[in-house]
Amino acid sequence: MPFIKIYIHIIWSTKNRYPFLRTKEVREMLWQHIKQNAKEKGIFIDFINGYEDHCHCLVSLTGNQTIQKIVQLIKGESSFWINKQRLCPEIFEWQDEYFAVSVSESIVDKVREYIKNQEEHHSKKTFQHEYDEFISKYGFEEQR
Repeated sequence: MPFIKIYIHIIWSTKNRYPFLRTKEVREMLWQHIKQNAKEKGIFIDFINGYEDHCHCLVSLTGNQTIQKIVQLIKGESSFWINKQRLCPEIFEWQDEYFAVSVSESIVDKVREYIKNQEEHHSKKTFQHEYDEFISKYGFEEQR
């Protein structure tokens, strides 16, 4: 049996970056639900957090999982769950796109800390501002 440990930092936003996840209580319920649902589907979420308009997940892939399938399962089910629970006054949707990057095991702790501090981090910088800086700094083009 092979031993595979591949960390992926996945980030996705709410539809049109609308701040659906306004309260800390809603966010905490959502992150807990996503983590539990992922576990039931055999997806290992190492760390999850986010802010009003986006979610960060540090996921450890197994040999038969793809990023696309994991994101599809997490986003689709969580969107359905949020609406079923009526956690938002509006109809909740995630944006179709997402960002995923591999993470070296040597910096997993730094990524966990970064994800953990989203509340504080985004009190100083918006998600859009950070995203634009990241794309510019590393020369990435959005993949479609």
